[in-house]
Amino acid sequence: MTLPENSSERSSPSGGLARHLGLFGTTMAVMGGIIGAGIFINPYLVAERVHTSFLILAVWVAGGVIALLGGFIYAELAARLPVVGGQYAYLREALHPGVAFLYGWVLLLVIQTGGMAAVAVTFARYFLELTHWPFSDSFIAAAALALLTAINCFGVRAGSRVQSTMTMTAIAAIGVLELFSFLRGGPSQISFHPILDQPPSLNLALAFGSAMTPVLFAYGGWQTSSFLGGEVRDPRKTLPRGLVLGVLSVIAVYTSVNFVYVRTLGPAGLAATTTPASAVMRAALGPRGGTLIAAGIAFSAFGFLGQSILTAPRVYFAMAEDRVFFRSVARIHPRTHVPIIAIALQGVWAILIALTGTYAQVVNYVVAMDSLFFGLTAVCLLLLRRRDASFRPAVIDHRVPGHPWTTLFFITVMWLVVISTFMRDPLRSFIGLGIAIAGLPVYFFWRAKNREAISA
Repeated sequence: MTLPENSSERSSPSGGLARHLGLFGTTMAVMGGIIGAGIFINPYLVAERVHTSFLILAVWVAGGVIALLGGFIYAELAARLPVVGGQYAYLREALHPGVAFLYGWVLLLVIQTGGMAAVAVTFARYFLELTHWPFSDSFIAAAALALLTAINCFGVRAGSRVQSTMTMTAIAAIGVLELFSFLRGGPSQISFHPILDQPPSLNLALAFGSAMTPVLFAYGGWQTSSFLGGEVRDPRKTLPRGLVLGVLSVIAVYTSVNFVYVRTLGPAGLAATTTPASAVMRAALGPRGGTLIAAGIAFSAFGFLGQSILTAPRVYFAMAEDRVFFRSVARIHPRTHVPIIAIALQGVWAILIALTGTYAQVVNYVVAMDSLFFGLTAVCLLLLRRRDASFRPAVIDHRVPGHPWTTLFFITVMWLVVISTFMRDPLRSFIGLGIAIAGLPVYFFWRAKNREAISA
């Protein structure tokens, strides 16, 4: 079976989405999809599971390599199918429209909106710490979601500018943290003796794998820029380059900031604090440092939120274009050329999750589902390489190095995460699976409705 030459056009809306994003905007969308509040808070989880400077830094480098490999896989997929919806379109073309629908279904109900609600509440907590306004976390979170939803309805340029500004602010906060840790921090706590905290063994491998889980979550988000394939200038070149440049930049940022954490706090000190960024800045600048980094975390969370709102609605738009979702979701604003109904739908659902306070539980449901679809999307590349005879080798500028072995390695890692998540938290994992399976009757309903409309 060969994909049709115009397969990318199946996701193109009537009237078309405007192609506004260049290489810088795409790279910033990738970085904004990865760099969130977690890098300021979560590294202590790694230090709890591996206990030497070498192992802590090695875990972050290894996580970056896996993220880069995922970036290469999505870059080639983006070059082959530079269309609106990205991951949704890859699953639809290579596997089955039903698989793609289930991905979009889970993305809307849990993965994207639950994650947005969680990040919005993180932003709200740090924002209230800075301003001391007499409002609840959930109210500020809902207000932030509403504001960014409205901004993105004004167009991809408006949303991209806000997201890029906030991402640069987050990177600047990390730069300030690193600078003052060297200028005003105490003696280095890094020691590479011993390299390992226990002899090489299965227990050490399991500990390293356990430490990889929060690291892979921290690196997650690079895939969301693929949703914007229909709004990127020269997408076959720009989107792959933006993916790889963005992931490489984040690897540099994450590795350097974790070096600073270990240098200032040491492995034991890092494991003992749930707010390492604040601890480093307080050590360097006192209470002012804590306030400064709180502002940086708030901006970082806001930027990550902006990127989330910018990208995922293109998936729901593509579903509507395929007539397996409400047709109104495919509506394009005549002036801003963005899918305003899809953006609003996502924003309203995320606000409801934030206001009901169920975001933490919702996010836990879908860890396994997210990794499952990562693996399935990598399988798409294996299938497209075999089935897509319409592309000559010269057409694809960005091929996965070491394919198929590196692609198979990525699939294996993702599905090991699925297995370990089901073993560690079976209740929430099966709830996530149940939400996905619940999408099947909905998909068949829309397909039947579509057939009736065609026959009429």
